[in-house]
Amino acid sequence: MTDGTLWVNGQLVADPTAPVVRADDHGLVVGDGVFETVEVNGGRPFALTRHLRRLRDSARGLALDIDEPYIRSGVDAVLAGIGDRARLRITVTGGPSPYGSDRGGDGPTVLIATGPLPDWPPTTDVAVVPWTRNERSATAGLKTTSYADNVVALRYAHDRGAAEAIFANTRDEVCEGTGSNVFFEYDGALVTPPLTSGCLAGITRELVIEWLRADGVPVHELATPIAAFHRSREAFITSTTRGVQPIRAIDGAPLADAPGALTRRAADVFARRAANETDP
Repeated sequence: MTDGTLWVNGQLVADPTAPVVRADDHGLVVGDGVFETVEVNGGRPFALTRHLRRLRDSARGLALDIDEPYIRSGVDAVLAGIGDRARLRITVTGGPSPYGSDRGGDGPTVLIATGPLPDWPPTTDVAVVPWTRNERSATAGLKTTSYADNVVALRYAHDRGAAEAIFANTRDEVCEGTGSNVFFEYDGALVTPPLTSGCLAGITRELVIEWLRADGVPVHELATPIAAFHRSREAFITSTTRGVQPIRAIDGAPLADAPGALTRRAADVFARRAANETDP
């Protein structure tokens, strides 16, 4: 880390190149950890309460303890004096542990850091990968640091000229991206995979559903075959840093409407509400 602020276990780290994690940290050794990425605009984190709720839920799934006031104090420390825009990353690992799957008793490692917020293009291309999400996995729906599957899938997408990879689940239903949720047109309606598909309960996904429904736009959480995604006229992905990003092409095939009316409505509603509500 070279261009942000770092807080580790209660202390700001003055030297961003200083070693801060032990070699036997369970997050490093076996990926035993959870994390959240939060968008910061105007020096203020967006939807922090929702992100901390999901962090707590993910941690509970791994039997990790989360001290929310402690984490909020770290967030305040790293955000003091930062610029207008940033990416905030909160990570909690199993802490120093024996080499293996058993966790040690020294307590978790907590890291909070800021870094640059990416600027995404107005549309994106996606590729459906040949690997699946396991909706019955022990970590299904948890935002863990075990991202090796995503690394492999994203490389597959990049090799095919796409910027994001889309997974089906073991039932051959649309699931999610490597770091995003997916919405698409299905029989003229806007649908997104239900949480039972194994997808992550994305914060932007959650807000898009809530805010569109409040604006009179039906959104259906519906299990659909991956073939339906290929046939959709329009689609978009959502994430903390992307907001609502229209999909231009799937597996190299341009969509008929990119962006379509449903996508434009979702983007407009989300942008308007997000601009007025820092912690919805």
